[in-house]
Amino acid sequence: MRATLMYGAGDVRVEDVPDPVLQQPTDALVRVLRACVCGSDLHPYHGKPASETGSPMGHEFLGVVEELGSEVSGLSKGDVVIAPFMWADNTCDFCREGLQTSCRNGGGWGSPGVGGGQAEAVRVPQAQGTLVKAPVDEDSPLLPSLLTLSDVFPTGYHCASTAGVGEGKTVTVIGDGAVGLCAALSARLLGAERIILMGRHEDRTDLGVEFGATDVVPERGEEGIAHVQELTGGDGTHAVLEAVGYLNAYDTALGVVRPGGSISRVGVPQYTEGNIGRDPFMKNVTLTGGVAPARAYIERLLPAVLEGRVEPGRVFDTTVDIEGVPDGYRAMDQRHSLKVLVNP
Repeated sequence: MRATLMYGAGDVRVEDVPDPVLQQPTDALVRVLRACVCGSDLHPYHGKPASETGSPMGHEFLGVVEELGSEVSGLSKGDVVIAPFMWADNTCDFCREGLQTSCRNGGGWGSPGVGGGQAEAVRVPQAQGTLVKAPVDEDSPLLPSLLTLSDVFPTGYHCASTAGVGEGKTVTVIGDGAVGLCAALSARLLGAERIILMGRHEDRTDLGVEFGATDVVPERGEEGIAHVQELTGGDGTHAVLEAVGYLNAYDTALGVVRPGGSISRVGVPQYTEGNIGRDPFMKNVTLTGGVAPARAYIERLLPAVLEGRVEPGRVFDTTVDIEGVPDGYRAMDQRHSLKVLVNP
């Protein structure tokens, strides 16, 4: 089969690899219907050391069950299923607490012996706990939106939920990437009164407004902070949803959060030091967020997608086949695409 491998920074190749096979009775084999390139895939794309052995890529996919291990129940061959971006048994103590990303028997796509989602098929460990059945056909027009349930939509929802977004709250979203836009969408679902989207790409912020943003702030740094403060009468917002992962975005979050407010970070941090000192302490700021346990949110968000109340799949603005994945990486890296959909 064909699969995507990364050999180093900027070196993405699509190659023939062995077909996946069942290895454990808890496995399933899934034929991939849709996958995508994630903004977090660009981090190794920028900095991965060169290697003679490529790393399987892709952690967001949905597909069709082709085979099931003997210990897997609740799924059938032919089911369309959504795979969260980490696999988990969904039964251990951490999973029961809604932290499937800390599953004692879980792991990540592309780990040893497990392929990535940017491929024609994937072996899914802990299939019964990992996969969520979607009651749609293989050619459903909902597939792009269902695919977002693998990562970006639950990540945006996790960001808003952990920040305490609710009725009457004011929110600043930092970042107009797919996760930021899904955070704005999630803030709207949770009843936020005002949603300020900080982003400077007009095509993206226009979509953010359709997703629920009430204001757009294109400026960055101190100028952007001043604009948000002006919009909020100098108070800042109750919640700040940081979907970028760079230190300047975190500094902006500190500048726009209201006293007693929350900053939720879901952009993978690309820094090791940041201000947690006197200023946020004196303002009683809560720092929260983290890697989103997507599996905990999929079934909660699935009805909104199936009923057409939300269309998070609109974040996909480019589609490639499996051979076009390297071009997809380049398009996202050069900001020509918001998020690339892969149709193997």
